[in-house]
Amino acid sequence: MTLQDARATVGAATASTVPLLSLAEVSKVFNGELVALEGMALDLFEGDFVSLLGPSGCGKSTALRLIAGLSHPTSGRIAWGGGQGAGDLGVVFQEPTLMPWATVDHNVWLPWRLRGRGFAQMKDQVTEALALVGLEKFARSYPRELSGGMKMRVSIARALVTHPRLILMDEPFAALDEITRHKLNTDLLELRAKIGCTIIFVTHSVFESVFLSSRVVVMAARPGRVIRELAVDAPYPRGEEFRTSSEYAAHCRAASLALHDAIGENA
Repeated sequence: MTLQDARATVGAATASTVPLLSLAEVSKVFNGELVALEGMALDLFEGDFVSLLGPSGCGKSTALRLIAGLSHPTSGRIAWGGGQGAGDLGVVFQEPTLMPWATVDHNVWLPWRLRGRGFAQMKDQVTEALALVGLEKFARSYPRELSGGMKMRVSIARALVTHPRLILMDEPFAALDEITRHKLNTDLLELRAKIGCTIIFVTHSVFESVFLSSRVVVMAARPGRVIRELAVDAPYPRGEEFRTSSEYAAHCRAASLALHDAIGENA
């Protein structure tokens, strides 16, 4: 089964009343005193592209780690719909976190390797994932031979290779220059249209969140929690025409005001 066949068309299931994932009154306390999250509530539906937007320290990355199962809530509940679990997701971190001694294709194979699948057995899936991010010709290259944007594409291919239902992305483009970041934002939406995955995307950028998302979830810190959800109802696909439109500017203005309110709550 190909990645394209593995997922339904983006948005086809968003009308479902059963969330793919629910966070119900989730709190996370570190060392018994540092409250990273308090009472966070969020429903995620199949086909969503949700950005978590907020100031530094508001718990965005903590929320992603809890969803990924890399940490556990102090209180509250994270529930998966449809009998799924945290194993049915891919994660893209802020840094590509590639193994420098391994070729690109062996970096992408890593999730299958951790599940006990040999490279020869999974080579077709690896090749397909690399093709989706436009790096099939670089399969035998090493990370040191790639640009920053190409390394991040490898990281995305690695997240895709197991056909995840949900992809978590923790500021994956933050360290890139603006031109590369814009290009990868557009490429990410094109990729999502092909494979139909659901995405939670952490960002500090109002402009990035509005361009990518169907919903922008604005968070405040001290303690981290959701204070606003903004729907971005512009249709996909989105490109430069949307980026330069009055509609985009209006959504960015609304998100900026919500972020300003979030920062004000922390003052």
